[in-house]
Amino acid sequence: MKPFKLENHYRSHLPEIFYSDVLPMKVEKEELVLLNEDLARDLEIDPQELKKNPGYFSGRILPLDSEPIAQAYSGHQFGFYTRLGDGRAILLGEWQDSQGELWDIQLKGAGRTPYSRGGDGKAAFAPMLREYLISESMAALGIPTTRSLALVLTGHPVYRQETLPGAMLTRVAKSHLRVGTFQYALEVRGEKALKELADYAIERHYPEVKKQEKPYLSFLIEVINQQAKLLALWMSKGFIHGVMNTDNMTISGETIDYGPCAFMDYYDPETVFSSIDTRGRYAYGNQPTIAQWNLTRLAEALLPLLTKEGSEIKDIEEELILFKKKYKEHYLDSFRKKLGLLKEVEEDGKLIKDLLTWMLEKKRDFTNSFVDLTEENYSDPVYQEEDFLDWKNKWEKRQRVEEQSKEDMQRLMRAHNPYLIPRNHKVEEILQEANKGNLEPFTKYLSLLEKPYSYEKDISIEYREPMSIEDMGRYQTFCGT
Repeated sequence: MKPFKLENHYRSHLPEIFYSDVLPMKVEKEELVLLNEDLARDLEIDPQELKKNPGYFSGRILPLDSEPIAQAYSGHQFGFYTRLGDGRAILLGEWQDSQGELWDIQLKGAGRTPYSRGGDGKAAFAPMLREYLISESMAALGIPTTRSLALVLTGHPVYRQETLPGAMLTRVAKSHLRVGTFQYALEVRGEKALKELADYAIERHYPEVKKQEKPYLSFLIEVINQQAKLLALWMSKGFIHGVMNTDNMTISGETIDYGPCAFMDYYDPETVFSSIDTRGRYAYGNQPTIAQWNLTRLAEALLPLLTKEGSEIKDIEEELILFKKKYKEHYLDSFRKKLGLLKEVEEDGKLIKDLLTWMLEKKRDFTNSFVDLTEENYSDPVYQEEDFLDWKNKWEKRQRVEEQSKEDMQRLMRAHNPYLIPRNHKVEEILQEANKGNLEPFTKYLSLLEKPYSYEKDISIEYREPMSIEDMGRYQTFCGT
């Protein structure tokens, strides 16, 4: 494997308005807590070199050719526009694999930057552990996401409501380009900077659109397509992002920012966990609509380029409207597979909706209900009630349309219905233990979540049980700042 040498692609291809040169805060001696060796090998980075040099993950040692920067961007946060930027994250550079693909290597919790807005730029240990756990769980679930390469303790205290141990997370992403990056480009420098950014994003993520008659419209369509797929996967796994601001929507279609996110236990479209989402803007059931709203902001930012290449407003609006159609197609496809179905039948939407309505009325756990259907486990008395039996009869009738065996349908269901998800109360328990210095529960839980579709009967029920409805109603997640 080649040495840990980085490119400075973003820095060298974009004007200085898009970043600020900044070094990570000084760390005398870091403690390596977690190293994702499997991810390192996937990226073709030598895990042994990383182990020997934990200073890479605290900024004490910079990788070869690294020229660290904090990125600038803007964003609509809960509907209100503001200028932002990396307030506690520093991009060390990009790692290039043998296929020529670039991967951002970023330190989160690396200290103050010009965009910190009065913050200390630091990160506490537990929130970084949480991002490590959830992001790796999302990857195992098959959901596009940023990844966690390593986590270190910095020795710096972090002052929040109490004094907490400081940490840095090394995050890997296809890029950190966001909808908010485009909003920033247009606001700060206008069309010239916007074109430079769009051309860079196209080259990095969607080079095939350069051949199109209207490349900027094609670029917008690609981002719309990726977000439609991503949102359908979120919804099919019961994932609630919590802060779907425009600065948290990536151009690549990866999930980013694991602050107040959580997985839904009992099915309810109005489920909200984020302590700052007091009006439910980013509730589970609102996520597709918010995604469309964010994409509309991207289209607005791209408008000077779109109109110059000849794209008409009605064509742009049509593509934005089509987001819901594309999302619905992916949503139905995801939920069909959760029910063991492959063929497209017009009544499938109602079959899925009726099941979810039953879950809502009976206060059923979203994940475990699909596991019960997969395993044909109908021991709970609720499955003997008339309303469920009526739905089950319709499902069995629908199965007969398929050209698959019963065994093939069950295999399909097992591949799309996770046996395990990060349960909110278990996550809190292991983070509390980690804060006390006991990492064993964390590493055990992580190892289980890395195999979410493994239907192993010896997995303790404690990892599968939801919290009580009363506790779920009181449970809140926080941004970590």
